[in-house]
Amino acid sequence: MSRKLAVAAVALTIAGPAAAQQIIVVSHGQANDPFWSVVKNGVEQAAKDTGAKVDYRAPETFDMVKMGQLIDAAVNQQPDGLVVSIPDADALGPSIERAVQAGIPVISMNSGSDVSAKLGAVLHVGQDEFTAGKKAGEKLKEMGGKNALCVNQEVGNVSLDQRCAGFEEGFGGKVEVLPTSNDPTEVKSKVQAALESNQDVDTILGLGAATVGEPAVAAVEAVGRGGKVNVGSFDLSAGFLKDVADGKAAFAIDQQQFLQGYLPVVFLALDAKYGLVPGGNVPSGPNLITKEKASQVIDLSAKGIR
Repeated sequence: MSRKLAVAAVALTIAGPAAAQQIIVVSHGQANDPFWSVVKNGVEQAAKDTGAKVDYRAPETFDMVKMGQLIDAAVNQQPDGLVVSIPDADALGPSIERAVQAGIPVISMNSGSDVSAKLGAVLHVGQDEFTAGKKAGEKLKEMGGKNALCVNQEVGNVSLDQRCAGFEEGFGGKVEVLPTSNDPTEVKSKVQAALESNQDVDTILGLGAATVGEPAVAAVEAVGRGGKVNVGSFDLSAGFLKDVADGKAAFAIDQQQFLQGYLPVVFLALDAKYGLVPGGNVPSGPNLITKEKASQVIDLSAKGIR
């Protein structure tokens, strides 16, 4: 059976009017970040396919206090399952452990693969961030990079720190972490200033495609160093994929965030209905999208699937 048919079979098996599981998803995704709209699309598609009642919640900004409150409120509702991202285990751990102690099955997604099991989650759907960063570093080193910026648009998110740490190990050269907000205008301004102040920078790694990758490419072009500075980025956006296809950027790292929203809901619905759950974590990435592959996924990215 092909993978597409297998997924369809799962969806058909658990769909139907009798399914009435309540599942709550709490992520740290900021409302203005296109990455998280794709995660939410996956959540909503899983709700349609399973027939479960699914509620997606997230703070308006990167706010661990607010996110912990959202998890606590979800626990009080006693849902059949809870999906959480874990960008800061110290801040969110007590709330997640309360859910587990209350007998609510928890699946983590996107961030927290290294702490998920310790907090009592059933499994994690996502990528190992350090490994993904290391893979990016090795590729950019292979392309001749010696002096790099790792642009972090969400300071305080441990997963993004792990990406930069992995990148530094794989890259082997000089790496400066450049902190910004997730405002593309600010990112472009800060990257451009860094390029103007240091002519030795030949490599940029962004930790988000729309928020960092696209403005980083624009900054490189603005200082007239197109073709001289390699830009890679985590995640996908139609704009950044076009940059990759046009040769303005080196690659995008796809963690398939649609699956990060979709699969935990499907797994929890199966668990609530049949007691079925995978026996381990599900790695949704990393996959390197280079020039040869970029044009194939641009349309899907624009549709909020890739």
